[in-house]
Amino acid sequence: MLLSRALRPIQLSSGLAARPIALCRRCIWSAATASSRGHPLRRDNPAVPYKSLVIKRLNHQAGSNTDKEVAEKQKPTPAVHEDIYTIPNFLTVTRIAASPVIGYLILQDANTWAVGLLAYAGLSDLVDGWIARRWNRRTVVGTIIDPMADKILMTILTVCLAVKGALPVWVASIILGRDVGLAISAIYWRWVSLPPPKTFSRYWDFSLPSAEVRPTTISKYNTFLQLALVGLTTAAPILSVDLAPTLTILQYIVATTTIWSGASYIFSKDAIKILNKP
Repeated sequence: MLLSRALRPIQLSSGLAARPIALCRRCIWSAATASSRGHPLRRDNPAVPYKSLVIKRLNHQAGSNTDKEVAEKQKPTPAVHEDIYTIPNFLTVTRIAASPVIGYLILQDANTWAVGLLAYAGLSDLVDGWIARRWNRRTVVGTIIDPMADKILMTILTVCLAVKGALPVWVASIILGRDVGLAISAIYWRWVSLPPPKTFSRYWDFSLPSAEVRPTTISKYNTFLQLALVGLTTAAPILSVDLAPTLTILQYIVATTTIWSGASYIFSKDAIKILNKP
């Protein structure tokens, strides 16, 4: 009403047409009505659930972000290669290569040469571990081939000494049984943890780390005791001291620690660590 009275003198005095003035008054009245009575586009209009619209919009944006995160997580990660050509790994490979030579020397009764190479194998085992720790040259493949080298050496020496009659068959059976079980387990975990695609060539590509083997505490003591047993048994023919009583006691100790260490790999949660979980 106030706007109508205010515009009426303007219309009469200026001589403008009545229709444009009426349209202008109608627009102004509509704007005033919208601000006073609650227009559908106003945020305080109870007819429009403004909060629910905002929440729905935010949920839609959150869902879009979640979908993007899931899509990024599902993207295949590239395979990681590591440098396997290190001095510790080289020393481990030489220890593996020396194992059949030591076995051959035992079968040929060349115990002096066999003891010398066995001493090199034990020394290289200590040196490669020290270098890996001192200069941070640890590799995943090193955690695999280092215990593998010990098992290869122990297997060859155990078989050769048992063939020569220097080591009881029951002790040899316990040592070999544990090593065969660990070898089968290593083959299985290597295949399971290998990042896709799983192929024969990639299986033997040790620059692709998949699983890390962590020796248990009892396993370390067992390895030392086994090497001491086969070392003394190999050196017994060239020594003037009678080692029979000592070897008998050591055989029972090694049999116990061998069974114990094998069980530790089964029940320990930290013995094997999968590096590439699907």
